[in-house]
Amino acid sequence: MLDDITTQLKSRRALFELIARDMPPLMADMAAQLVEAFRKGNKLLVMGNGGSAADAQHLAAEIVGRFKMERRALPAISLSTDSSILTALGNDYGFDAVFRRQVEALAQAGDVVLGISTSGNSPNVRSALQLARERGCRTMGLLGRDGGSIRSLCDLALVVPSLDTPTIQEGHITIIHIVCDLVEKALFA
Repeated sequence: MLDDITTQLKSRRALFELIARDMPPLMADMAAQLVEAFRKGNKLLVMGNGGSAADAQHLAAEIVGRFKMERRALPAISLSTDSSILTALGNDYGFDAVFRRQVEALAQAGDVVLGISTSGNSPNVRSALQLARERGCRTMGLLGRDGGSIRSLCDLALVVPSLDTPTIQEGHITIIHIVCDLVEKALFA
């Protein structure tokens, strides 16, 4: 059991070394684009399925509430959290439309629409990002594996290059925390 723990921790260390080597410019770009959008009065819409839905909710909470600083609230909405909307849209339009329909209702040009997908291939995230692009939103992805089919729909894609879903999720939440820190410092420090 201890060997397994050590092996898993070494694997995570290798992932974080890769993120530290390859992703700082991308994280800085993500934070800068969010800062610009917030300064212009735009909002963040974020979505994902399963564990990525939890990450979307977590990110929205950090942006609306606070990450580390006492500050004014910033506009962010997780499209993964309203069970009435999700089930109504899923029932009436199909699960592939649950995020797209919300983007149709809420997104305006200049908003940032962020899709989180460990596979990079979630059809409902892909569909929503496609509509967001058509509406003049900035599209971003926190993706896994090779970025999948969603990567090409993103103005900015941060891809955690792993085949292991929990490892990808650990990379995503680390990126989310770093970006939240950068956004707060840029806007409020």
